[in-house]
Amino acid sequence: MVTVFSTVNKRENVVENVVEKKRLKETSIIRLMRQNNNITASEIAITLKLSERTVQRYIRKFVDENKVKRIGSDKGGYWEVQ
Repeated sequence: MVTVFSTVNKRENVVENVVEKKRLKETSIIRLMRQNNNITASEIAITLKLSERTVQRYIRKFVDENKVKRIGSDKGGYWEVQ
């Protein structure tokens, strides 16, 4: 019985750690976008040591959730963080 409880606790800890890491990535990306609204996905990826594709997925999620909006073109535009 102790083994089952221990396994359940380990699983809960893993889930909590994954959720916490995801939240930290999200808040870090938003913070960078607020600090520099001209920042690119590549610059965010380098700064946070994430893949550019991962950053792009988060940005798409933020846009879909209306947390950020791209004003202007990809090259000459900027981020508006809600």
